[in-house]
Amino acid sequence: MPKGKQQKLKLYYLSRIMTEKTDDEHGLSMKEIQMRLAEYGCTADRKSLYDDLEALQVLGLDIIGEPVGGSYYYHVGKKQFDIAELKLLVDAVQSSKFITEKKSNELIKKLTSMASDYEAAQLKRQVVVQGRVKTMNESIYYVVDDIHRAISQNQQIMFEYMQWNLKKQLEPKKKEPYRVSPWALIWDDENYYLVAYSEPDDCIKHFRVDKMKNITVLPEKRKGKDKFKEADLAAYSTKNFGMFAGEEKDVRIAFKDEMVGVIIDRFGKNIMIHPSKKEGWSETVVRVAVSRQFFGWIFALGTDVEIAGPKDIVKRFEKEIEKRKI
Repeated sequence: MPKGKQQKLKLYYLSRIMTEKTDDEHGLSMKEIQMRLAEYGCTADRKSLYDDLEALQVLGLDIIGEPVGGSYYYHVGKKQFDIAELKLLVDAVQSSKFITEKKSNELIKKLTSMASDYEAAQLKRQVVVQGRVKTMNESIYYVVDDIHRAISQNQQIMFEYMQWNLKKQLEPKKKEPYRVSPWALIWDDENYYLVAYSEPDDCIKHFRVDKMKNITVLPEKRKGKDKFKEADLAAYSTKNFGMFAGEEKDVRIAFKDEMVGVIIDRFGKNIMIHPSKKEGWSETVVRVAVSRQFFGWIFALGTDVEIAGPKDIVKRFEKEIEKRKI
């Protein structure tokens, strides 16, 4: 590349140097900045550098100059994301089963590029994804994109819904593809779910996004608007344990007072809690989709939590416990 062209890119290289090589703990002197620019084939005298740093400030880069000892050092202060925010984003990417191992590493690499070299080292130290069960569907990004596009354009979608067989292979759950009206995406239990209206069943259903394949956005307009309005999406994942559907019922749950945190974590702070007849116990009534997964959640909490009513739900739970004893 001709030297003249390199000089035209000087402001870009200067921005890159300041972003990658400086932060609140690390600065560069004017001489060090000149040396860094020289590595890119750019020359700069002090006066032009002052003007360039001022131009970067106008462009939104927070350039800060501070005297240290007998020299003056420059660094980038506030960035688009500070190190605490980047750590939070890296943790979210790492822990997400929805994102494949390959995509996790790609996203983390992009996130670290937004920090200085020194800050990036902190992020790399906390990248530990080995051994975590991650989705194996590499096309999931494009599936999510298609779903968002269908929702924004008010269109139906068609797709194959996959399930695992005993050979550990994914196969279609049924021969015919599913055709639904997509209305929302929900994040629950580290998985992404599509909430959609199924016209043949005249009801709201949900599908694991990572098990959707060969999605097609159809020209037909979405249906089920009234059904969707009736669905309280804010409470949808709370009612459906592990997103396994069941008949919705008001269930009375009794629990030891020290278990109140577990109950609030699951059902939220808006539930009504009142003292139970048993000393040291309280009760609440919650709306849930009664399923084996709900019973499993109660069972896992041991003797500290009980289903207190209605009677038919109590009997169903007792039958489930008997089955587990066999």
